[in-house]
Amino acid sequence: MRGLLYSMLPLLLLLLQPWETQLQLAGPRCSTGPLDLVFVIDSSRSVRPFEFETMRQFLVGLLRSLDVGPNATRVGVIQYSSQVQSVFPLRAFSRREDMERAIRALVPLAQGTMTGLAIQYAMNVAFSVAEGARPPEARVPRVAVIVTDGRPQDRVAEVAAQARARGIEIYAVGVQRADVGSLRAMASPPLNEHVFLVESFDLIQEFGRQFHGRLCRKDLCAQGGHGCQHQCVSALGTFHCACNPGYQLAADNKSCMALDLCTEGDHGCEHHCVSIPRSYFCRCQAGFVLQQDQRSSIDHCSFGNHSCQHDCVSTFGGPQCRCREGYDLLPDRRSCQARDLCNGVDHGCEFQCVSEGFSYHCVCPEGRQLQADGKSCSRCREGHVDLVLLVDGSKSVRPQNFELVKRFVNQIVDFLDVSPEGTRVGLVQFSSRVRTEFPLGRYGTAAEVKQAVLAVEYMERGTMTGLALRHMVEHSFSEAQGARPRELNVPRVGLVFTDGRSQDNISVWAARAKEEGIVMYAVGVGKAVEEELREIASEPAELHVSYSPDFSTMTHLLENLKGSICPEEGIGAGTELRSPCECESLVEFQGRTLGTLESFLNLPLAQLTARLEDLENQLATQK
Repeated sequence: MRGLLYSMLPLLLLLLQPWETQLQLAGPRCSTGPLDLVFVIDSSRSVRPFEFETMRQFLVGLLRSLDVGPNATRVGVIQYSSQVQSVFPLRAFSRREDMERAIRALVPLAQGTMTGLAIQYAMNVAFSVAEGARPPEARVPRVAVIVTDGRPQDRVAEVAAQARARGIEIYAVGVQRADVGSLRAMASPPLNEHVFLVESFDLIQEFGRQFHGRLCRKDLCAQGGHGCQHQCVSALGTFHCACNPGYQLAADNKSCMALDLCTEGDHGCEHHCVSIPRSYFCRCQAGFVLQQDQRSSIDHCSFGNHSCQHDCVSTFGGPQCRCREGYDLLPDRRSCQARDLCNGVDHGCEFQCVSEGFSYHCVCPEGRQLQADGKSCSRCREGHVDLVLLVDGSKSVRPQNFELVKRFVNQIVDFLDVSPEGTRVGLVQFSSRVRTEFPLGRYGTAAEVKQAVLAVEYMERGTMTGLALRHMVEHSFSEAQGARPRELNVPRVGLVFTDGRSQDNISVWAARAKEEGIVMYAVGVGKAVEEELREIASEPAELHVSYSPDFSTMTHLLENLKGSICPEEGIGAGTELRSPCECESLVEFQGRTLGTLESFLNLPLAQLTARLEDLENQLATQK
């Protein structure tokens, strides 16, 4: 299906070309005056490749209608999913051609939908002077255009209100599956001019036409006649009046009144005077409390006799103790106790700590038992596994992260019972080629495996995951490389670790691996593609696919893998594998044979003949 979508991209580009032309021919390129414009683009996994391409063409077409330049419109683009990525800041380019080139090179992030995080980034970073925004005193309008196709996975109302309070005008554009309530919570008033909902990405040009029209409206402040006593502040198609510092806008929203009484006389405040309309009040510095005279300040905690375990707070009645977040104040009003004791002590639990009032205890995942120390869990000794690890060594992983991957692999080895009769471990590294670092049959102890893992050298280059799967199926699980014969029914497990999209097709060999009876696990980090991970993994995907957004935090995946890789039943779980040539097996076979012969000797000839025929049929069936 993915191949079909990508094959249709040239046709989509051809269909979109008239939109770019139409936007350019709709009139002369409008001069908006100075403007700082940032596009906030949703590139979550729900935005399909051809939809993302449509949005890319929309941006290019809209750019061609703007008067772009250092002293005119400055443009920045950020994209977001579970994280935020700056495509280029406001200061990056002054030529439209450079902007278009950066937009065409854009690669979707394909993760979650953290719209609130993206607005926070736009407010604190994208519209900062360091990133190219003009300073507030220049009074250049700041406009953010948010394009999304779904419901945010975080809160947007509060951070959007903060952005609007800082003078950022927000347009919220929802496509197809977008949540209207979230769009209204983000957009600037009036909502009927700042909220747009289109049925599909193909119709996003309708928003482009309306947005283009609003950008091209005249600067009403520059035309005069606004009536503002002090300052006129332009917005797209409108304006509002503002006052100089120390003044407040009057009821007519045009004239200004001097109401800062703190600057007009002796207010008597010991620390700070705060003006309010036609009055003022006193405020103390941090750590002090205002006295009953409403002028002087005192810090009871500075006397040093509060005995608070955590923090001391000055109040009218004297010092009071306060506990840090996650703690409760005890009846003595001075000591603090952790609300969740597991968060307040070094519990040492290997898997999970469970609070019980004033105590706690450690628990282990299902299938593992708590050891005598009350903290550690039993290792995976319930069964035997042939485990092959396929590790991504492409250049996107980077050397420092590859070392974290090797450490992660060794943590997996730590919970396995590695031995020739128990669990055998093999390691394959892949990039643009595939290399067996060590086969299943080479090392017989966990220490040897871990030492070999640490000695693996980083390949670098591309990401040929399909080639790696083929190598695993055709070679890694062969008896020549140490895999046990199929008739012993030892589970065969493959674990693929990758951080990005494969450069070759994985479908054929992912399916072939499962047809061969290999239980497949897929671990993705960073920009790993969820669809590929699910295609690699066995069913159900929820038990066989793991994901971490960052290499430094992927250790939390270990517990899921421990519970999954350790077998629980069957000949591979708790059944001793014995060779038929061992002494005990020969004695057992001899005893059964002699017993059968003795029972035959006591039978009449007719019954003996019948028994021999039955035995012959049973042997034929077993063959």
